Amino acid sequence: MSDHNPHDPYGDIEQPFISHLVELRTRILRALAAVLVLFLGLAFYSNEIYSFLAGPLLKHMPEGSQMVAIDVASPFLTPFKLTLMVCVFLSIPFILYQAWAFVAPGLYRHERRMVLPLLVASTLLFYGGVAFAYFVVFPLMFGFLTATAPAGVAIMTDIAKYLDFVLTLFLAFGIAFEVPIATILLVWSGVVSRETISHNRPYVIVGAFVVGAILTPPDVVSQTLLSVPIWLLFEVGLAFSRFFENKREEGPPEAPAIEHRDRSSAP
Repeated sequence: MSDHNPHDPYGDIEQPFISHLVELRTRILRALAAVLVLFLGLAFYSNEIYSFLAGPLLKHMPEGSQMVAIDVASPFLTPFKLTLMVCVFLSIPFILYQAWAFVAPGLYRHERRMVLPLLVASTLLFYGGVAFAYFVVFPLMFGFLTATAPAGVAIMTDIAKYLDFVLTLFLAFGIAFEVPIATILLVWSGVVSRETISHNRPYVIVGAFVVGAILTPPDVVSQTLLSVPIWLLFEVGLAFSRFFENKREEGPPEAPAIEHRDRSSAP
């Protein structure tokens, strides 16, 4: 027999809490399963994936130069590490969907109408930042860095260090391209107003160049290619934030679409 007391208010609180934990576990397992399935499908092509990633550097290395593997296990482990990161990268839409499906029942209707487009836009912007880094920044940056190598210095980059380097830049550019979303969320949440952000534009521009100097190698090319997009994307976010500011101010309070729901039955 169940020991649950119908007159115990804590029992009513405990049951929804447990159902939330069960659903959270289910969502996390689904996300991990998606990454695992992709990894099993792409693991065989790990070396080809790494060769594609190394393309921007190899094209600018002097003739006869090549990459090296310093650690004994690097030739085997490094391509698999990259493949795992690629699988996580490709799974981002599904992972975000699982996060959205978990939190959506607790949001107001007008909040759901706002949050879903922001999730889609943030995903596309992150992908755009990574693509910008690979196709625009890497060729210019590696061309500059290899051209400035002192005479008599052989350029032979370690494959593991190169992977860590480009993953850091991918993350930096992916996050930097989220500036419009961050600007919109600040205005929408009421933390700051559009007028305040617009008035402090000079500080934002200086901050963009400071971030570019910190997150990129010490060359003017890569710093500028990160700082200028941050500034421009800030202007885009500031322009679009006016629509979200109006929605936040004019939207009448609404009750959540589903006040009581067994989350374990969520899709």
